[in-house]
Amino acid sequence: MADPARSASSTASRGLAGALLAASLMPLNSTMIAVAVPSIARTVDHDPADVTQALVATYLIAAIALQGPGGKLGDRLGHWRVCTLGQLVIGLGAVVGFVAPNLPVLAGSRLLMATGGALAVPATVALLRIELSPERRGRAFGMFGAIMASAAALGPIIGGILVDAFGWEAVFVANLPVLVVAALLMAGVDRGRDARPAAAFDWPGSLLLTGALALLVVGAQRTDRIAAWLVAGGLLVLLAFVARERRAPDPVIAFEIFRARAFTAGTLLICLQNLVMYALLFELPLVLVRLFDVSAGETGRLLIFLMVAMVLMSLVAGRLTEHLGPRTLAVAGSLVCLGGMVILLTGDLDAAGEVRLPLTLLGIGLGLCGPAAQSASLSAIARDQSGMAAGVSSTMRYLGGVTGIALLGRLLDVQGSDAAVHTSHHTVTAVFTGVLIVGLGCAALLPGRRVTTTEERARTEA
Repeated sequence: MADPARSASSTASRGLAGALLAASLMPLNSTMIAVAVPSIARTVDHDPADVTQALVATYLIAAIALQGPGGKLGDRLGHWRVCTLGQLVIGLGAVVGFVAPNLPVLAGSRLLMATGGALAVPATVALLRIELSPERRGRAFGMFGAIMASAAALGPIIGGILVDAFGWEAVFVANLPVLVVAALLMAGVDRGRDARPAAAFDWPGSLLLTGALALLVVGAQRTDRIAAWLVAGGLLVLLAFVARERRAPDPVIAFEIFRARAFTAGTLLICLQNLVMYALLFELPLVLVRLFDVSAGETGRLLIFLMVAMVLMSLVAGRLTEHLGPRTLAVAGSLVCLGGMVILLTGDLDAAGEVRLPLTLLGIGLGLCGPAAQSASLSAIARDQSGMAAGVSSTMRYLGGVTGIALLGRLLDVQGSDAAVHTSHHTVTAVFTGVLIVGLGCAALLPGRRVTTTEERARTEA
């Protein structure tokens, strides 16, 4: 006779694999579209810059702005249900993109796909928190980090193959078989098992948060006079959001979660390290092309040192976190990251190949920190707030990347002489070294061993 508990555990494990597969579509779609932009621009008869804004920038903005509400929705309706809803919305966006006759419809399809991802990713993170025992979370978050990083790195490669073989429409259709496999893996899971009754969903708060983040992100990306007005408007709307949430019966973000030191430190560490990583992924190709006239292929082969090191170390770090504790791994990873950045800062950069070692060190450090910070931050939050916390964490991850790229646009100048480019490069790396030092401070604030959650503390005190 089959053991019901073992059968349920097996079903949940398959379901988590399906959720991880669906979540990977968000970073995959964020980078896969890049190689399709020239073909799409020719088809819809628009300038490539306009196509990039319509399909790439809007996707990023929606992905950042909607993850907080998406995570909160999971706390109310159940994360399995919201993950399934996210998959359906991604699928709908993919179909619309495939048949889209013009650029506005294509932009709408990308907004749908970003919305689906903003539902699926926080739900998946929350499910890893609530479905797995504390001693298994480190490995799970290590796997999550490796999958998400791999998806982002493989996006342009997969996209290039698909566009060359089948045309740009294939980058939309490619989502569908992945979603089918994810749905099959999640079949049999009780979708309502983690739902909880709550007050009416905080739509005003969700709209204020979405508006504030959208204004801030758009403002950060611009360099004209309008940028300051957009940022100021975003900050005002954010203040209105905070005022609203303090009196909302069931807020999108309950600010008491930031009282948990592990959550605040871990979330900020992820944000700061993503700021550095994404900025370097843009900065180094620009500098290397300008100084050494390397090809895109050569640049990609150099950047792969960072991605491979990060993915492999994420898989190892998950298990190490369970034995050594989050603080040890995060501090070690932060120090390795700093070592790589100091090499970039102090080196003369006389040849393109000199970036291999610092990129490898950065990848190792990021891989060590990610699972430790994610596991510690989510484990510090009560089970019924897992979606909210996951949404905040995912939002901060993407905000870090946007902030890094925005800083890069203001610090880097590759139009001058070789000496000026070297000076600009060292200015950028000096700023990012300072960012990583702040991240090291956050790593030191993580718990030495497994985090005690709110409900566990209450049971202990009782």
